[in-house]
Amino acid sequence: MPLASDLDDPRFVAVRSLGDDQGGVVSRRQLYSLGITRWEVAGHVRGGRWLRVGDQSVCLHNSTLQPEAHRWAAVFQGGPRACLDGASALVAGGLQRFTVPRVRVSVPRGARIRRSRAYDIRQTRRWSADDVVTIGIPRTRVAVAAIRGALWARSDREATYLLSAVVQQGLCTPVALGQELLRVRRDRRRALLHAVVNDLLDGARALGELDVVAELRRRGLPPPQRQVLRRDGRRRYFLDLYWPQFGVVVEVDGIHHAWAENVVGDALRQNALAIDGDTVLRLPLLGLRLQPDEFFAQIQAALRAGGLRDAA
Repeated sequence: MPLASDLDDPRFVAVRSLGDDQGGVVSRRQLYSLGITRWEVAGHVRGGRWLRVGDQSVCLHNSTLQPEAHRWAAVFQGGPRACLDGASALVAGGLQRFTVPRVRVSVPRGARIRRSRAYDIRQTRRWSADDVVTIGIPRTRVAVAAIRGALWARSDREATYLLSAVVQQGLCTPVALGQELLRVRRDRRRALLHAVVNDLLDGARALGELDVVAELRRRGLPPPQRQVLRRDGRRRYFLDLYWPQFGVVVEVDGIHHAWAENVVGDALRQNALAIDGDTVLRLPLLGLRLQPDEFFAQIQAALRAGGLRDAA
């Protein structure tokens, strides 16, 4: 309980109002800016009315801290440019049914890190002020946090679940995830995340052969034959889209093409077509979602190279 002398003190009234918006936690910097002295802070902590949380913040009560309080304390511990990141940012933004073992906070490369056993505070080269939501607790935007959380997940399974949960709970669209994923240039899990996002794109609204054919028609390109059976020795396979008169094949790649057991078969099929003289274009769903003009321009260029003449 606060001291009776603090109840009407406008400084402490302001402190309590601020704490109500921050899970009961305020930073020492905030306290000092409101006119609370170091000696008053020390007195409340020593008297058991407040609790120290790390060396940068205090809790305005002496009971168990709730998850929201720990998130605020972690950000304060990280410093002025710290923000929740990865799965921690997603949980703060409303993600349900996902447990974060330690609150993750990111700071820019070169920033001072105040170590804490309770919180995971790290420098990252991926930090950017443009990615930070400043309304409420500082945290990375949902799409950014989802991709980073998947990159930093403890397992491939957790990474897959995290991206799926974000989309299923309506926090982010698959297209927004794909756009953020294009910013990732190098990571051991990058290929997996591309496959997962492709699957989410396909599940959100199936973009398959019919969609591509409709778009070809809209762009004034000739319609292809679909699901054409081809044989190569003892193997048989179907081509998604085929223009035999121009020697052009287009394969629309969904999630299944990224699975390891399909890689060899896809390569053999493409090699066989190339030996026969056909031009094979692969169109991943992610690319069709995010950069359709570039991919359809390639189809048009391949058809022209095969002999297509523009209408007069």
